[in-house]
Amino acid sequence: MGGLSRFDSLNDFADLIGLFYDAALDAGLWQGLSGRIAEAVGATSAVLKVHEPGGAVALLEITENMVVDDDLQDWATHWHSRDLWVQRSISHGLSRIVTDTELVSDEERRTTDFYGEWLRHLDIHHMIGAAFPAGGTAIGVLGIHRPQGASPFDREDRRRVGLLLPHLQRALQLGRHMTHLSHAESIALESLDAVDMGVMIIAAGAQVVHANGVAEAMLERSTELVCRNGRMAARDAPLQSRLSAVLQAALATAAGDPQGAEGLIRIDRSDRSSWTLSVTPLRPRSPALFWQRPLALILMRDPEFPPYRIDALRMLFNFTRMEAVVAAHLVAGGAPVDIARSLHIGLGTVRTHLKQILLKTGTSRQAEAVLVVSRSVAASQIS
Repeated sequence: MGGLSRFDSLNDFADLIGLFYDAALDAGLWQGLSGRIAEAVGATSAVLKVHEPGGAVALLEITENMVVDDDLQDWATHWHSRDLWVQRSISHGLSRIVTDTELVSDEERRTTDFYGEWLRHLDIHHMIGAAFPAGGTAIGVLGIHRPQGASPFDREDRRRVGLLLPHLQRALQLGRHMTHLSHAESIALESLDAVDMGVMIIAAGAQVVHANGVAEAMLERSTELVCRNGRMAARDAPLQSRLSAVLQAALATAAGDPQGAEGLIRIDRSDRSSWTLSVTPLRPRSPALFWQRPLALILMRDPEFPPYRIDALRMLFNFTRMEAVVAAHLVAGGAPVDIARSLHIGLGTVRTHLKQILLKTGTSRQAEAVLVVSRSVAASQIS
């Protein structure tokens, strides 16, 4: 073995395999695993990378002795993307363990720059590894190396790599899948933040899983509803009873036990317009996994809450600040007389602003101006 040590027990392999799956859930845990992989087969260096369609290469993890100086990064990228061992490993079949002796002749070692320039710089001579599916059209690559003075990789080394490779492949595929799910979740939550109504996702016990910006702002100014200790509640006992019944029904339906309770709530306010809530079940994906839980989706609308950023309206339509404020109230359903009262300005002033709003939106009627503003991207810019 040229003085190089290998793992001595199956427990060492079990521990390393466990680390693969830990890294699938937390990409930061890949760091340092290349050294453990090299140690498993008595090698001096190892690389784990992903080749994407079009030639892009992502280095997931390499041992420290494969790191090149900053001024050589372009050179390293060139050779990683033109890795002859990878190209030939793929031709031998994905997930098949191969060694350098199967991929290159002695003549090619002497005449090809990949071996004479790149690998010589890294003190790499012997290789064992595989190319394998990494999810989608990406190809994962495991390469484990020894220098020229060490022994070639043998049958025992193949057995050891064979113990690791299926788990490494699966962990990498899971990691990429989890990353895609994380991105999809982020996009979904950002999309909820962009809609022009309050949106809340509620779990059992009225636990708030997510609330978008409009919902948070509505709850902050509400005297009827509150988020207390991460749970949604009503300040009034009859409303709390109604809210609890509707939430329980939606959650039961999401869990597979359809309930007949009505999913709409109107909250009347003596001195202001009523606002409304719609509560619907969010069912787990089928087939449901044991850690998934039923959820309820709450949509909230308050006609007196204009979910438009004033600066966005000013930028889009060249409104003055007060014109933008009036436009936001008009879109929210406010009548000129109510807007005047709310903003503590005269009705004539509101009408003057309305004339400018019509002019700047290129419309001739209030309803047309409201339509233009409500369909603009300002509707997704939550204040």
